[in-house]
Amino acid sequence: MSIEHRGSLLQIFNEQLRLFSTDTILFHQTVAEQLGLNSTDHKCLDIMMENHSMTAGKLSELTGLTTGTITGVIDRLEKVGYVIREKDPGDRRKVIIQVNKEKAEKDIMKHLQSFGQSIHAMFEQYNDEQIQFLIDFVERNRDILRNERKKLKE
Repeated sequence: MSIEHRGSLLQIFNEQLRLFSTDTILFHQTVAEQLGLNSTDHKCLDIMMENHSMTAGKLSELTGLTTGTITGVIDRLEKVGYVIREKDPGDRRKVIIQVNKEKAEKDIMKHLQSFGQSIHAMFEQYNDEQIQFLIDFVERNRDILRNERKKLKE
């Protein structure tokens, strides 16, 4: 493969990744709107669902958002019934944010069901080795994104 051909492929791939990123953000914004949320609320809910219960401070740490912003996120999520604030039984000064996982999953999944089916159909076209390559690519890409995000915040 010539250097020019490789450069051209990498340029096309980079453009496709950029477009993929934009499409992903716009898709999740649309899902969030269907849930009566904004995209930040939606992704914070996703983080809380993955990590179960946590304090607002922990969510702030995981997202890099200010505690004031997180308070607004939790207020909005609580208003629509996706989270509940509970006193920490071990330290009454702390508030633990519990996710109403059943409601969140039910509401979110009705908006993601078609997407999931389409993704499943797409993956049927790949063999296990190709899927493993894609997993590796995504994992390495996430590492780069987290490291670059950390650099930007420093």
